[in-house]
Amino acid sequence: MTMILETRGLTPPHVSARARVRLDPAAPGLWRVRDPAGLVIGHLQAVPEGGETRFRARRFHAATHAFRDLGDFWSADDAVECLRLGR
Repeated sequence: MTMILETRGLTPPHVSARARVRLDPAAPGLWRVRDPAGLVIGHLQAVPEGGETRFRARRFHAATHAFRDLGDFWSADDAVECLRLGR
């Protein structure tokens, strides 16, 4: 793991209040995304790319016991929106 991810893993990315989600740290550069009821709706992962950060929306797929990437986004809000609307 790179030092960039470890540093960014300490502070969750800013997500607008209208998203109505909570980000809980899961690992360096990775956060659990919880809805207002506290249910985990997916994960948000910081991915360094060309000196900037993209945000990957991920969801656990129980049948295969693996995570599935839903997409990479330039904003954390867009990644969270993907998780919220993809339920």
